[in-house]
Amino acid sequence: MKFKQTMVSLSVAGALLVMSGSAAASGFALIEQSASGMGNAFAGGAAIADDASTVFFNPAGMSRLSGKQIAITAHAITPSAKYTSAAGVPSGGDAGGTAIVPNGYFVMEVNPALRFGLGVNAPFGLQTEYDANWVGKQQAIKSKLETVNVNPSLSYQVNDKLSIGGGLDYQHIKGELSQDQGGAIGVAVINGSDSTWGYNLGALYQVDSTTRIGVAYRSTMSYTLSGSVATSLPFANGPVSLNIKLPDSLSISGFHQYSDKWDVMADVTFTGWSSFKQVKIVDGTGVTISNTPENWKDTVRVAVGATYHYNQHWLARAGLAYDQAPVSDEFRTARIPDNSRTWLSFGGQYKPSVTSAIDVGYSHLFLRDSSINSPTPAPALVGTYKNAVDILSVQYTYSF
Repeated sequence: MKFKQTMVSLSVAGALLVMSGSAAASGFALIEQSASGMGNAFAGGAAIADDASTVFFNPAGMSRLSGKQIAITAHAITPSAKYTSAAGVPSGGDAGGTAIVPNGYFVMEVNPALRFGLGVNAPFGLQTEYDANWVGKQQAIKSKLETVNVNPSLSYQVNDKLSIGGGLDYQHIKGELSQDQGGAIGVAVINGSDSTWGYNLGALYQVDSTTRIGVAYRSTMSYTLSGSVATSLPFANGPVSLNIKLPDSLSISGFHQYSDKWDVMADVTFTGWSSFKQVKIVDGTGVTISNTPENWKDTVRVAVGATYHYNQHWLARAGLAYDQAPVSDEFRTARIPDNSRTWLSFGGQYKPSVTSAIDVGYSHLFLRDSSINSPTPAPALVGTYKNAVDILSVQYTYSF
């Protein structure tokens, strides 16, 4: 029994740490919810409200949309994570890989003051995979996390200045983790899943005809992941579970129409990653077999952007953002090789008609080199990660 507990502890203790890796936003959050926002590095996300993706960024913004509108987006997210030992020897290949993340939104006008919206998206996610025989195979090989979030929302126009909104979030999470335990055990593979409910709230205030301010909040999401460990030794397999609380976030955004040609926007978002305090693993009988402190910290993301309107058919976007990582140097592991990142974003929109629009956005994320000194499980990993992320987004919006 002690042998099984030791194996499960080493394998499962990293099951949620995998979610950090080289995700595109703070921790393993995915801010990639629209191609229109991508072009501005998502600056002013809670205040722009120019298409149906406002369901995610600020449901109060639906009050700015008339009739019915649908927006469908696909994001190609390509992280890169390359490890080099302190002796200068690279190992593991590139742990990153391209993942396609879709999202879709629908908004309809119920009456002049009321709007209904529905969003289907992925607020959290990650996919990384090292070479099977790399030097850190006993710490991590494959790591995959997927979420699906269904978000019905309502907005209400209180008066000419103020709109409010809110919604419910039904979210499903599933993940896969593998690492090499060595000997007869071989590669241990962990799978787990769960579903839970949360909510989001927002307000949008029109200061004057050219300026508006938006505030949006998304709640924490509490999970109890249930799953199993599978190895080549049947007696070492069995059910496991762990609790995790994904963070809440608060965004404050501003939008200003500087002239007929130029819009400017800014944004600050606080994410409560300090809710991720530990990874406590229990077996099928409820006995704690591992309790790993994480010591994640809250993060701040700041962004500025601008949009230039060439004419009624074409516009161009640009943005710059700085996004803190929740993991400090002393707690970095092979499953958390990322660091704070700077976003440089560009994009544009073409409107072939008054009812349709095509948006394209691209971002390159510059990450600082990440030092690592992870002694367990052996062999120790002492070296440096070079990380980067590229994101290409395409969106089609249709109003009817």
